[in-house]
Amino acid sequence: MNSIQSERDEASSELRWYAAYVRHQHEKSVAELLDRKGFEVLLPLQRAAHRWKDRVQIVSLPVFPSYVFLRANLERKLEVLRTPGVCWLVGNGGRAARVPESEIDSIRKVAQNSDRIKPHPFLESGQRVVVKSGPLAGVEGILTRIKNQVRVVVCVELLQKALAVEVDVTMIQPLDCHHRTSRPLNRAETVPN
Repeated sequence: MNSIQSERDEASSELRWYAAYVRHQHEKSVAELLDRKGFEVLLPLQRAAHRWKDRVQIVSLPVFPSYVFLRANLERKLEVLRTPGVCWLVGNGGRAARVPESEIDSIRKVAQNSDRIKPHPFLESGQRVVVKSGPLAGVEGILTRIKNQVRVVVCVELLQKALAVEVDVTMIQPLDCHHRTSRPLNRAETVPN
């Protein structure tokens, strides 16, 4: 056996974190089944109040709907995929993609130390966002991060100028083309007679 093949075998036998995509509302049962099979499983839950006509009930819902994290080696991939409710392992190029240990540690710490954990839209620097609440509600701009501060940059294209305002990350959401506000043309954009 050559050294490249032995490196592959060694890498596939290492325990790594992966994300399994599971059937909607089957996260808890899949986590339980994988746990019974001896996998280390992480399913962060949030508390939510569900209201019916006659009562309010507090329920635990997945923070990441349709996903369960598990620690495994790729030699047991088929065993994971044969678990009822599991659709596939999240991957790239046909291969299961590893979730960095640091991200799992962060998720675990937040889930263990907060009663008010909530999902939030994924935001990246440079992404167009809109402020959804507070005195700046409706303001559109570009998300930037400077040190530990989140800012929305508002551009005035005509003047080639911009301004930045610090906002709480919970007050913004990604701007998709369906929610984009229409704006009137300014004089520089009107067609001459």
